[in-house]
Amino acid sequence: MDVTHLSPEAVSLSPQDETTIAHYLDAIWMEKGLSKNSLDSYRTDLTLFAQWLVGQGVQLLQVDSALLLRYLAVRHERQLSSRSTARFLSCARGFYRHQLREGVIQENPLAIVKSPKLPRSLPKLLTEKDVDDLLSAPDLTDPIGLRDRTMLEVLYACGLRVTELVTLTMPQINLRQNVIRVMGKGSKERLIPMGEEAAMWLERYFREARPQLLNDMPNEIVFPSSRAQEMTRQTFWHRIKHWATVAGIEKPLSPHTLRHAFATHLLNHGADLRVVQLLLGHSDLSTTQIYTHIARTRMKELHATHHPRG
Repeated sequence: MDVTHLSPEAVSLSPQDETTIAHYLDAIWMEKGLSKNSLDSYRTDLTLFAQWLVGQGVQLLQVDSALLLRYLAVRHERQLSSRSTARFLSCARGFYRHQLREGVIQENPLAIVKSPKLPRSLPKLLTEKDVDDLLSAPDLTDPIGLRDRTMLEVLYACGLRVTELVTLTMPQINLRQNVIRVMGKGSKERLIPMGEEAAMWLERYFREARPQLLNDMPNEIVFPSSRAQEMTRQTFWHRIKHWATVAGIEKPLSPHTLRHAFATHLLNHGADLRVVQLLLGHSDLSTTQIYTHIARTRMKELHATHHPRG
């Protein structure tokens, strides 16, 4: 059973499949206000599936349950992760529900297909000392170093997603009230307090580094790249890994590492779970509850280490 490389560039799609995918992405963008990253993920999943279907002589709107199950078996044989398969199934469910609702198809091929159960993975945790070491790593004599220090301070102080950080604009920051206005997933707006420390770094960065990075070019982006443009998530992620190496942090990191640390450290210091949920912009409390497991684990470790009968 061949998967036709499972590569977005492997096979050309039929014009009908290309049009069907494009129309669906336009529809969910209008309905849900999904981010570009989410839309790109949907496009990739549907394109890979459509490319595999080319080898079966079938188009997206001709799929039945048997064919879909065969595709899932192919993914399993190729040892693709259950997490990526669950993401594909979620995407496909939405796609075929939409086609059914629009009257394009008469039967949903996913009606009998169940998603795989996923293990509840805990985010990798940075200790408060790790965070201090990371924040202290950038070279403050360099405008880029001062920019990176400020970005790390804001990221940790506010628990932002990386995309929310790199797309911040000047009107979103209020230094009089020390709050940041963020447009999160699904175009949901939230106000986040940032604390005096992050506000102090922003003021210094605005005064000493941002004008140099922009080279007097008009731009409302808060943290421009060295080319005075909006920084990509990938570029900032490389900057985090660089400063982690400088700080001697050997723990595996992810783009959400400081966001995880923000939530966990708040809970460790007694913050209410629902407050953390609001600050993170989670629509479902169960998404936030994963951090309580981390906080509880950390408390047990502290008890075992320091209590005389631990």
